Amino acid sequence: MVGTPIGNLEDVTLRALRVLAEVDVIAAEDTRVTRKLLARYEIHTRLISYHRHSPARRREEILARLERGEDVALVSDAGMPGIADPGHDLITGCIAAGCDVVPIPGPTALATSLVISGLPTDAFTFVGFLPRVRSKRRQALRELAEQPRTLVLFESPHRLVTTLEVALEVLGDRRAAVVSELTKKFEEVLRGPLSEMAEILRGREVIGEVTVLIAGGEPAAREAPSMEEGITSVERLVEEGASMRDAVRTVAQETGLSWRALYQQAQRRRG
Repeated sequence: MVGTPIGNLEDVTLRALRVLAEVDVIAAEDTRVTRKLLARYEIHTRLISYHRHSPARRREEILARLERGEDVALVSDAGMPGIADPGHDLITGCIAAGCDVVPIPGPTALATSLVISGLPTDAFTFVGFLPRVRSKRRQALRELAEQPRTLVLFESPHRLVTTLEVALEVLGDRRAAVVSELTKKFEEVLRGPLSEMAEILRGREVIGEVTVLIAGGEPAAREAPSMEEGITSVERLVEEGASMRDAVRTVAQETGLSWRALYQQAQRRRG
C-alpha cells in the first residue's frame, strides 16, 4: 500500500519511489494518473489497473502473483490507498489469504484538510463519501447531527453545493471549511458558516474531489429523571450496601434532583 501525492508530485517519499521501482507490478486505480508520477521519477515498473469496476478475476490475478512470491504495489489516484476507494477490498483479500500487507505512508487529503480547516482536530469523524441520493444523504447527516466531533467528508464537485445545502438544512448553520486542489497551484481553503459556503460556491466551477469539514454538534440534552426513578436508584444503592444518606447524595449529584426531596420521599417509602 503505497501513499502517493494528492497533487504536488514533489510530495512523494523516498521510500515510496524505491518501492515503486523495485516491485514486480503496480496495481493502480487509474494507470494514466500513476504513469505521470512514474514518468516524473523515471520509474518503468509494469502497471495494471485495479479500480471499482475491475472484474473479480483481476483481484484473483493479483493474489496469485503474491502467492507466487511477487511483490505488488497498490496505489490510488492520490493519497493512501484503501481510504474510501476500491483498494480496501484488495487489502482485505490479501489479509484473508495470509499475504503480507505493508503500508508505505504518504500524503492524505483527510489529515491535510483537517489541520488547515481551523476546526477542532483533537477528535473527528471521517464520513467518506455521502450517499448520492439526496434523501439518503439527508438521513446520513441526520444520524451524525449530535456527533460532537468535527465531521470530515469527501465530495465530488458536481454534488458539492447540494451537499452543503442539505447539511445546512439538517445540521444548522455550523462553521465549516471547504478544501480543494490541495497542494496544487490553485489550492483553496474556504472557511465560514455553511450558508456562506453554499452561497460562495453556487455557480462556481470546482475541479477535482473536495474535502468538506463541518463543526461537530452539541449532544441533545438528556431528559432529567423523574423523582420516582431517583428513589428507585437510591433503593438500589442501599440494597448494595450504601447508607441512605450516601445513596441520596450520590443520586442527587448524578441527576440534579433535590437532595432533601429525595431523602424525604425515600424515607417515607421505607415506612
